Amino acid sequence: MKIYETKTAPNPRRVRIFLAEKKISDVEFVQLDLQNGDNLTSDFQIKNPLKKVPVLELDDGQYISETVAICRYFEEISPNHPLMGSSPIEKAQIEMWQRWVEFYLFVPTGMCFQHTSGYFKDRMNPIKEWGEECRSQIIKFMQIMNVHLETNEYLLGDTYCIADITAICAIDFNKVNRITIPEDHPHLLRWYNAVTSRPSAKA
Repeated sequence: MKIYETKTAPNPRRVRIFLAEKKISDVEFVQLDLQNGDNLTSDFQIKNPLKKVPVLELDDGQYISETVAICRYFEEISPNHPLMGSSPIEKAQIEMWQRWVEFYLFVPTGMCFQHTSGYFKDRMNPIKEWGEECRSQIIKFMQIMNVHLETNEYLLGDTYCIADITAICAIDFNKVNRITIPEDHPHLLRWYNAVTSRPSAKA
């Protein structure tokens, strides 16, 4: 199996952490240079018509795009160390938190970067005002997480899951947006120190 990725991008990092937690190592990583357009070639468009990373190439030549879809594949073929839930209620609650973190933290993080940095101005129309609105959404959701984590070790109680992985990658990538966890968010800071101390966070 191969995963086409960019080491510095947050979505591929989500997959790497997921695989590290599940102790899956028999995957080859192929690096793409996004700024120079490696993902815009006709060859890569066959792998993913949306031209995004990561993309998983299976040994039989099939492709799977989208971070959570790739993680779901590995969760199903290697159910040890479950990160997407074991019971029906756990699966539903993890899906709930995963969607919340994606919609209100991870996506705004990417939009803030794309619309305020000018990194991809050669292929998109950055709107600075939208980027700044996304910045405010990020800060609001950090407040929600801080309140929740006052009484929960992880986003799903005492169970580390894919939603925590998504949150780690969003918060770390926000360094490029010059957004860090506020000092008056002690519970979020406690959680962050715990999850980034896990060996998988270095993946």
